[in-house]
Amino acid sequence: MGLTMSEFATSTAPADVVRRQYLASAAGDLDALRATLAPDVEWTEMAGFPLAGTYRTPDAVTTHVMEQLSQDWHDWTAHDDTYIVDGENVIVLARYTATNKATGKPIDVRVAHHFVVRGGLIVRFEQFTDTALIHDAMKN
Repeated sequence: MGLTMSEFATSTAPADVVRRQYLASAAGDLDALRATLAPDVEWTEMAGFPLAGTYRTPDAVTTHVMEQLSQDWHDWTAHDDTYIVDGENVIVLARYTATNKATGKPIDVRVAHHFVVRGGLIVRFEQFTDTALIHDAMKN
């Protein structure tokens, strides 16, 4: 039997916390997204990704990643397909879809995300994706 919506909203189970992060991101609800992140989160966008770097606060993640993605891409979405959970570690196999605003070129790129969840909050995130496909969509 699954969780009720109320139980899901307050669950500290690592997969539930990560799923709430994806739902908040898809809805553009940055407050709800920040609520899934630890105050000292370590959020790493892969080297070669347009927003490459490590961001260390919930506000930094939403300002430098989520808001920037919405400025540069139409309908940027991470479609979370498969969850692999091992204790506090959650690996999500997903894909990004979006259309670059400057070029009009779409992407549909596979991605893996590694989350570490402690005490009901995401403390670490690391992204793995084919950055060349994303850069190709950004070129005229």
